[in-house]
Amino acid sequence: MSFSLGGDDDQPVAEINITPMVDIMLVLLIIFMVTGPMMKQGVDVNLPETASSPVSTDDDRLVLTMTAKRHFFLGKTPIPADQLATKLGANTRIKEGKALYLHADASLGYGEVVAVMASLRQAGVRQLGLITDPEPPKP
Repeated sequence: MSFSLGGDDDQPVAEINITPMVDIMLVLLIIFMVTGPMMKQGVDVNLPETASSPVSTDDDRLVLTMTAKRHFFLGKTPIPADQLATKLGANTRIKEGKALYLHADASLGYGEVVAVMASLRQAGVRQLGLITDPEPPKP
């Protein structure tokens, strides 16, 4: 008694077993799904596109000023550094989704400004703008 898998000409059918490849791909998919969110670090900032025209100014915008000595002012109201997240988290304009603008002194280090930006994010700020002074005209 003989069995034939190849049809009428008694040739064996050559098929590739793809089960091990599917198993490997599923394992890789799970690894990337687990490690993908861990790879994202930093503070999300919406960077503006470069343009030569100045940004329109709102008179009622909420501005947080950070001085060179790490003193904070919301408008003209001083805020202690240790209460920054608490005070801003309780601000109704920030809760309404209004943008907060950060005006930091140029002598501050990158790490100091990023640390403040992270605490603003924890306080509920979702739209953050950075205010800079225009460059002086070149002679």
